[in-house]
Amino acid sequence: MIKGTELFVKALKEEGVDTLFGYPGGQAIDLFDALYDQDDIEVILPRHEQALIHAADGYARSTGKTGVCLVTSGPGATNLVTGIATANYDSVPLVCFTGQVPLNLMGNDAFQEVDIVGITNSICKYSVTVRKREDLGRIIKEAFYIARTGRPGPVVVDIPKDIQVAMGSEEYPEEVNIRGYKPSEGVHVGQIKKAVSMMKRAKKPLFLLGGGVNLSGANEQMKELVEMTGIPAITTIMGKGAISSKHRLYLGNIGIHGSYAANHAVSECDLLISIGTRFNDRITGKISEFAKDAKIVHIDIDSASISKNIVVDIPIVADAKLAIEKLIEYGAPLKIEKWVEQTLEWKEKYPINMDKYEGLTPEKVIKYINDNFERPIVSTDVGQNQLWTTQFFDIETNRQLLTSGGLGTMGYGFPAAIGAKIGNPERPVIAISGDGGMQMNIQEFATAMVYELPVIVVVFNNGYLGNVRQWQQLFFNKRYSSTCLTYRKSCNRDCMNKDKCCPKYIPDFVKLAESYEARGIRITKEEELKKAFDYALEFKKGPTLIECVIEREANVSPMVPTGKTLADMIMDC
Repeated sequence: MIKGTELFVKALKEEGVDTLFGYPGGQAIDLFDALYDQDDIEVILPRHEQALIHAADGYARSTGKTGVCLVTSGPGATNLVTGIATANYDSVPLVCFTGQVPLNLMGNDAFQEVDIVGITNSICKYSVTVRKREDLGRIIKEAFYIARTGRPGPVVVDIPKDIQVAMGSEEYPEEVNIRGYKPSEGVHVGQIKKAVSMMKRAKKPLFLLGGGVNLSGANEQMKELVEMTGIPAITTIMGKGAISSKHRLYLGNIGIHGSYAANHAVSECDLLISIGTRFNDRITGKISEFAKDAKIVHIDIDSASISKNIVVDIPIVADAKLAIEKLIEYGAPLKIEKWVEQTLEWKEKYPINMDKYEGLTPEKVIKYINDNFERPIVSTDVGQNQLWTTQFFDIETNRQLLTSGGLGTMGYGFPAAIGAKIGNPERPVIAISGDGGMQMNIQEFATAMVYELPVIVVVFNNGYLGNVRQWQQLFFNKRYSSTCLTYRKSCNRDCMNKDKCCPKYIPDFVKLAESYEARGIRITKEEELKKAFDYALEFKKGPTLIECVIEREANVSPMVPTGKTLADMIMDC
């Protein structure tokens, strides 16, 4: 007989957990005590629970392992909510353990009691409260199984304090048998053959690749399929890297800030083979006009995603890698030279660049990273910084991009980079953020310092919440409502005078980094990039912040306005 806390630790070891991201509190103190003497499991203490779960997310995405969180009840649990939703949208396997008040106090508004299972039920794959000590081992086993299998996602396991300290069996299950949960493990060959037949008849076929291709590790198979068939490929933001961004037949990202070639290819194709994407509104534009002349094949491991937003002609419920392998097996080279020539002409004629802006630009910074780092892991925050990165960062098989795609979570980038560095200590990790998102979890400089993590943090500082400001410029007559980050109470609210003298920016990012005993450097010119990155690479005991001061009203181009079709791009915002 052992305590519930001891079984908890045993379960983590059985599941191969070597890193746990945790923040202690009264209703989780017994679990942390049980972890105290464990050398096999490193407990990482971030400075905020939201950063904690983003770090676990970055760890999971970059390693392929399941991220594990442990927090206390009440605010500890609710601080995980944004990260749970982030992971749920992007199919990231997490198991989140929360402490809870004893069973006899639940429902009595006890101190730091919240119904975290009820709160998270709609934003995670599965959530459960352990109500019997004899169920503890089974529930933990099921949690890891559910998080990893099928379409991966976050699972919440709420453990009341009395269950933690109760005595019970030391047995931990070896197998899982959950009635009603049977993830797809094969692929319907008949549907594959129908898809191949359709491919052979098509004159203008196109691959649309989403995050599911990356999640399944099908990048090499996808390259083989593209080269065998000769079909051009485009990606969602989450799918970037599914095929090398330098590949001749890669046309770019699709969607609201997609490339001209990618968006026009979707509008003109007669067959769209979509693999591992949900067809969300950021990529479809006006739904009634999306690929309106095309037959659509949709491959996804989640049956609920198929025909949810876009009605398809051939649904295939399967893991992306298995389906791609079958397409290779039954497929053949296609005679579509004119179509390929047309798409490559669009790609060459309408490249994405920031040539119209003088001085230091995000494109120049990201291209420096492309040219000077091998095997980097790059995380982004959300906003213009994310969009510029997904446009200009070259992703091949030895590179990774971590970003919040579905939820669009500001504050994600820096803690995700910390988690990625913990999981990949030998690889360079670079976090790219804006000046707005950087301040949402900036306290994690302490975490990066105490764990001696040499993460490079690039901050594009334009003094605005840039993505919203861009919309206000284009569609709200430059009424920059609550987007100017240099604004002070004494300011004239009219922000349309570009030549006015704005107040000094708060905070001083360099001094703030240095206050954590990290390094900081500010640059304003392209010629300073080498000096800044060399300065960062010299420092092995903690993070370095590189503040890149950029044009205040630099915009992300192209852009598809709300309610318009993908062909209705504003090419020069």
